[in-house]
Amino acid sequence: MCRCAHCGTLLKRGLPLVLALVLSLPAAAMRGDVNNDGRVNVSDVTKLVNVILSIESVDNTIADVNGDVRVNVSDVTYLINIIIGVIVVDDDEDLKLVGGDVSMLTKYEEKGSIYYDKNGTRINDVLAYYKQQGMNALRVRLFVNPAHATATQVGEGVIQDLDYVKALGKRIKDAGFKFVLDLHYSDSWADPGKQTLPADWANLSVDQLEQKVEDYTREVLQTLVAAGARPDYVQVGNEVTYGMLWPTGHCWPSGADYSGGGTWENFARYLNAGSRAVREECPRAKIIIHIELSRYTNAIAFFTQAAEHNVDFDIMGLSYYPAYHAQTGTIFGTLTTVLSSLQGSFPNTPVMIMETAYGYAWNLPDTKYDFTSSYPYSEAGQAKFARDLVTTLNARSNVKGIFWWWPEANEYGNNSYQVTTNWWNGSLIDNRNGRMQQAFYELLNFK
Repeated sequence: MCRCAHCGTLLKRGLPLVLALVLSLPAAAMRGDVNNDGRVNVSDVTKLVNVILSIESVDNTIADVNGDVRVNVSDVTYLINIIIGVIVVDDDEDLKLVGGDVSMLTKYEEKGSIYYDKNGTRINDVLAYYKQQGMNALRVRLFVNPAHATATQVGEGVIQDLDYVKALGKRIKDAGFKFVLDLHYSDSWADPGKQTLPADWANLSVDQLEQKVEDYTREVLQTLVAAGARPDYVQVGNEVTYGMLWPTGHCWPSGADYSGGGTWENFARYLNAGSRAVREECPRAKIIIHIELSRYTNAIAFFTQAAEHNVDFDIMGLSYYPAYHAQTGTIFGTLTTVLSSLQGSFPNTPVMIMETAYGYAWNLPDTKYDFTSSYPYSEAGQAKFARDLVTTLNARSNVKGIFWWWPEANEYGNNSYQVTTNWWNGSLIDNRNGRMQQAFYELLNFK
């Protein structure tokens, strides 16, 4: 039985009718051109089916339409979805994204924080300035119900409910950016160390949780679309290296079950529930599965398991903070090892750095690895990190995006003691004077 996430959509659209149509895409959209005739249409479906049945042969890199390093019925489903427009292969396919997670921007603006460019000229509209300088994508996180967060968590920035994201997302879209929605399936931070069930979901069974994820994701997307804030990219979960919706979705990247009762099977069900909603409500959006690199061997293990469990996604997302993740002794050693491994194992699946940062005056909290001999905690040191990171990423054809974490953090000039309990020391703004740091301008060279 096919367990692909797209099947429900295909049945609704009428698969027999689809297979009877010959719908061609422009020659530039070559993913899915299995028979190499410069078009993507039903003849490619026939060719792919024959390849799977061993009637015909073709290079596996061509037949592996969905990029999961396997050639099977899921590639047929993916190809049909390209042909009927559920999956769009267009000018976005090779678009490189550069931006940041600006989830706190609204709050800084409300509190009166003052922003300046590197020359000391006041920035009256941060989004307009970002766009003018060359950023093209911005990410915003969403919590299920941050009203359940603790006072400490609120002080850290856990405030993004659906109304907040709806308003900021519309501003982002109206300003001409790609909008990346980061779904934390939790009332507070979801990360490798905690993936806490939303309070209102606490007593649900695995089956009920799967349905809840789909329903919740669908409702969120419908609300955003209606508000003019249609996401272009959706993260189904945040830093889900060890699963999500613990304890039942808690598992190891290697595929091992967790002793507390979590399994990869449950985890995959939750991920695919979110993906189903994205495919149906925002069919042009690309789905990101986002992990971090607390152990650099996790990346290959994780995405291998994701493929084995038929997880439906388009982009592999990574967090890379050298302060926490640079285990191989050099500042980019771990990152280059992971990127090479992912490109070798998943050559057709793009990678994006969904979070990164480096200190501009102080170390980041709980720093494990110190590179200040080469990258001092200064504006120049942070800029050197950004410049060298961009060079490292631009050397990899599979890397399609980079997002700085919390670049808008700015306590300068606000009319309260502080917007958050503590300053974020990795901002692209100097909290002491409101000036844009040189690292911001270096980051833009990724495009």
